[in-house]
Amino acid sequence: MSLPHLATPFSIGPVAIRNRVVLAPMSGVTDLPFREIAWGWGAGLVVTEMIASRELVLSRGESWARLKRAGLGPHMVQLAGREPGSMAEAARIAADNGADIIDINMGCPAKKVTGGYSGSALMRDPELALSLIEATVKAVDVPVTLKMRLGWDENSINAPDIARQAQEAGVQLITIHGRTRMQFYEGRADWDAIRSVRDAVSVPLIANGDVCTPADAREILARSGADAVMVGRGAQGRPWHAGTLAGHAPPSERAQREIIAGHYEAMLQFYGREAGLRHARKHLGWYLDRLAPDVESDAKAAIFRSTDPDDVMRRMMEALTAGPAAAREAA
Repeated sequence: MSLPHLATPFSIGPVAIRNRVVLAPMSGVTDLPFREIAWGWGAGLVVTEMIASRELVLSRGESWARLKRAGLGPHMVQLAGREPGSMAEAARIAADNGADIIDINMGCPAKKVTGGYSGSALMRDPELALSLIEATVKAVDVPVTLKMRLGWDENSINAPDIARQAQEAGVQLITIHGRTRMQFYEGRADWDAIRSVRDAVSVPLIANGDVCTPADAREILARSGADAVMVGRGAQGRPWHAGTLAGHAPPSERAQREIIAGHYEAMLQFYGREAGLRHARKHLGWYLDRLAPDVESDAKAAIFRSTDPDDVMRRMMEALTAGPAAAREAA
């Protein structure tokens, strides 16, 4: 059987997706400024940061900021929770505010999430997970999808069973990260293990985990039997990367610097100056790690310490243009 070409479109229910490389939802990373860049540079689909369903229902925290669509489309919103009622209500709120697709988070391994019996902790309670899935599907008319891991640990690999039941409940796409929760992000993702989920369901399947290069993308498709790939940490420091995997030309060095400057300004506008400065530091660090890995530690520290946006960007551009060209081209 021939592999699907990453540049070709596919569908999630009635929603057309322009190519087969999806930007993973990453809490604290895939905010609106980041997603706008990824979408503009050719990602097939971008997903919001995880939104806690109860927080959205109660209008607390950053839930409404995370829900924003802007001009992106299709708008895929990821929700997390452990109460079917809250998940259903949050899904209705998201759909009423422009969500084209609702994604259920059953994959987050973070202790602050699993400690509240959400994220991948739901894989330890398949009965609760199924009731939550059913409530979400029944609450909205838009497609509902599910993202999860292989299981809680190596002794409880239950993704195929949960995926099968989720499909029967009406879920229209499954995404599998090829690790268990207890692996967190250690070791290598098991791309072969994802095939057991492919064998269990007929809805589209997205394979996730350690997809960093075009060769990785082709191999994970071949070994998993998936229909599309999802890139997460591989996009940190290069938000254009999903589009590159889908066949779009990567930005030139000059364009990369323009993207970074625009990203920084967008974060200051989105969060406000003080919060924007804090949120942007990790992104600037990732850009430096990718594009100027040999920058002096003192120069990097000065960028992170500065509270003057103009000074930050001046120092950032100096660091990027001073680094070896080979390092910058490696992005």
